[in-house]
Amino acid sequence: MQNETGQIKRVLMKHARDAFRNQATIDAEWQALNYLGRPDFPLACDQSDRLAQILESLGCTIEWLPEDSSVGIDSIYVRDNAVVSDRGAVLCRMGKEARRPEPAALATGLEAAGTPVLGEIGGTGMVEGGDLIWLDGDMIAIADGYRTNAEGVRQLKSLLGDAVKEIVTVPLPHWNGPGDVLHLMSFISPIAPDLALVYSRMMPVFFRNWLQDRGISLVEVPDEEYDSMGCNVLAVAPRVAVMLEGNPVTRQRLEAAGVEVHTYDGSEISAKGCGGPTCLTRPLERG
Repeated sequence: MQNETGQIKRVLMKHARDAFRNQATIDAEWQALNYLGRPDFPLACDQSDRLAQILESLGCTIEWLPEDSSVGIDSIYVRDNAVVSDRGAVLCRMGKEARRPEPAALATGLEAAGTPVLGEIGGTGMVEGGDLIWLDGDMIAIADGYRTNAEGVRQLKSLLGDAVKEIVTVPLPHWNGPGDVLHLMSFISPIAPDLALVYSRMMPVFFRNWLQDRGISLVEVPDEEYDSMGCNVLAVAPRVAVMLEGNPVTRQRLEAAGVEVHTYDGSEISAKGCGGPTCLTRPLERG
């Protein structure tokens, strides 16, 4: 599991039916959670079904999280709640306060899926899964921003032990402030061991250079497709990717780099909550 691009064998997800529950729940929560629009419940459920069908057709077995009244509609974005290593999972402590109950709810699903829990981030520490990517098996790149802090990284390293040999800390910009959804994976999506999709205008220079020095080629997301989550792309296998519809230039650039691209309609489950396919999935086992 200590990579981001191997063939996904098993993946944890939460269906819109169980995260959103009903239209009344959506109506009560979406504005307070800073969604860009009000999701439509029946359409969201259809989109969850379609995304699952695409993943299953690409060889992924889906483990579904059940409905849980202790969490809100953001719980559809399962990646943020845990970091998964070869030894097991570390439960995160969310930087977004409204999401704090989610990791505990996820623990039940991890246990049912046979993934051991190594521990959890606590105290003043904060880590969100979208702020971390595995590189080269025992190396991680992790953000320093509004959702992940130095104390959280310290605890994470202690829980992972010698499973991680090196940590590269990537400072994030203020961008739109602490209320915005900005993660490390907001501007980088690994596509293969030697290929990543990036939005360079947001990247620290040292990190961009560091990736290229390691032989990783970069595919650039154009400005006009950043806000539509052109940079949020899930590698299902090396050079096999799933992305949100509506980003034709990014898709064309990926295909020119030899990537097989599959798209889904995420108007309700992705665009309005600013969570693309990487956010909607927590891979548990990769080949």
